[in-house]
Amino acid sequence: MSRFDPNRTLPFSHHDNDGRINSNTASSYKNLAFPLNVYAHALFLQEGRVNYLHYGLFQKNQTDLEAAQQYSTDLLLNRLPAAPCRILEVGIGLGTTFSVLIQKGYQVYGITPDAQQIALIHKRLGSQVMVACQRLEDFEAAQDSFDVILFQESAQYIEPLVIFNKGLDLITEGGSLLIVDEFALRRDEVGEEGLHLLSDMLALANRLGFELVEQLDLSTMAAPTLDYLLQVTTRQRQRLMNDLSMNAECLELLEESNRLYQEKYACGRFGYALLHFRKKQPPRWRLRLLEKNQAPDMLALFKQTFGHSMTPSMWQWKYGAGRGRAIGVWHGDQLIAHYGGMGRNILYFGQPQAAVQIGDVMVDSAERGILTKKGPFFLMAATFLERYIGYGKPYLLGFGFPNERAMKVAERQGLYAETAHMSEIEWQPLARTPQWLTRLHVVDSSNINDVWIATAIAQCWRSMAADLEEALVGVRDWTYLRDRYLSHPHQHYQVVLVINRFGRKVRGVLVLRHTAEGCEITDLVSPLKEIPLLITHARRIAGMSGHHRLSCQITENFASYFVATGGTKQALPICIPANAWSAGPMVETLRNRWWLMSGDMDFR
Repeated sequence: MSRFDPNRTLPFSHHDNDGRINSNTASSYKNLAFPLNVYAHALFLQEGRVNYLHYGLFQKNQTDLEAAQQYSTDLLLNRLPAAPCRILEVGIGLGTTFSVLIQKGYQVYGITPDAQQIALIHKRLGSQVMVACQRLEDFEAAQDSFDVILFQESAQYIEPLVIFNKGLDLITEGGSLLIVDEFALRRDEVGEEGLHLLSDMLALANRLGFELVEQLDLSTMAAPTLDYLLQVTTRQRQRLMNDLSMNAECLELLEESNRLYQEKYACGRFGYALLHFRKKQPPRWRLRLLEKNQAPDMLALFKQTFGHSMTPSMWQWKYGAGRGRAIGVWHGDQLIAHYGGMGRNILYFGQPQAAVQIGDVMVDSAERGILTKKGPFFLMAATFLERYIGYGKPYLLGFGFPNERAMKVAERQGLYAETAHMSEIEWQPLARTPQWLTRLHVVDSSNINDVWIATAIAQCWRSMAADLEEALVGVRDWTYLRDRYLSHPHQHYQVVLVINRFGRKVRGVLVLRHTAEGCEITDLVSPLKEIPLLITHARRIAGMSGHHRLSCQITENFASYFVATGGTKQALPICIPANAWSAGPMVETLRNRWWLMSGDMDFR
């Protein structure tokens, strides 16, 4: 672990050291990454030696930490096939288990991304040992190079799709993937948690062709390790600060994190488990996170599916710089399905949260007919929801704009639940009639850096957000408007401020899109009471631009604000789904709460 994160810090990581350390070498712990340096030195001060730095598994009435730690390692060793089989140990720490495996006659290769640990392993075991400073994500070897891949408290730091895909590539058929680690056992609170959810891990393993051979719940045996660690860091606080040149605040944060873990173990939200998987016959399709270098594959599939091209600049605008997430399905070397999402800051009943808009959902026509829970759409959609949306995930909510047919498929498979429909409102444009009390101010490249504009839009957004405290709404501040509309790689939008003619108070913001079909209010930002004024100005702009119609799209539950201005409403065959697959807010609390307009769609 390279840094401290209260949501990720673990009381004992996968790094260990089986050497009996005397006082002359204890200072070497100082160079380990925090908090490993704390754990190693605390154990040395308390026990006089450090054999391991992973969780201990305490049997009934047992209080000896070293024996508990050895019991944990023995659980793994007892599940290995007889030597000399080939083992890849992922997360070798300081080489304890690695060294034991060599002594038992196994052919072992070890990897860790920590160069300091590699240096210490070379110092202890010699420079000829087969270890590499490398992440599993970057590790390459010939197909079927190993009989076993071993994760001892390292799997929690690695994307599960990487774990199982590397297993498919590297393990022989019938070979084993062994994990002993912490997991989240359930999620019922807002806020991202670092631990993998155990049920998601098991489901993904099955999708990617692994059979669960054994599952041991070790939570009760592991929990006393937290008690021990809190006691020893408290008892050795001054020595730890002096010897490791640490301040009290760092130790207090670490202890606070460990107390939080204690609570989560006690209430059953966190736990500890051993998982033994066996590789079956490789699956028909492979699920992977879509990386930037695979964007050309996505663009080719997009053109084949929708009949028109998405440019690389459009892909970058959607997914680049961490804005988007995507899961792909491969058949051999061919991308045959894609499920994407673009992150969006929202207000969730007045509170800031993160959501993701689902888009670019597509399946190769040759594979599209398989609409069961074994088909590519279900595989990627379920995996995306498990990985990204709900309690403890990067995004609390997901939303999108599927047509009714796609919505019914996802509902039938238990993935989505409907929360709203979109409606379209239409008005006749107005003649060029003066508005004596208000005027228009266009925002474009000539004034995009004007501080007054940013301040005025911020005020409009604050007023709108206050009116929508009982709703779900995407943030519409100046940064969003600029990036969404003024920085779009292809579409041209007209951003207009409606301002008092005297005093320059901004009453609201209109975002308009002019096409051959007419003028569309793509977005607006204002207090809800100002909607009639903004509609009037939009109708005037449409008339001055020679359009025959003005329209906007809005979720049905807020359509009345627009119909009241003289508009004509019609329902659209576009649904707003919510995640029904992974644990998250109840669908009933979200129903008819979204404020969404056509500007919230990535394709308008």
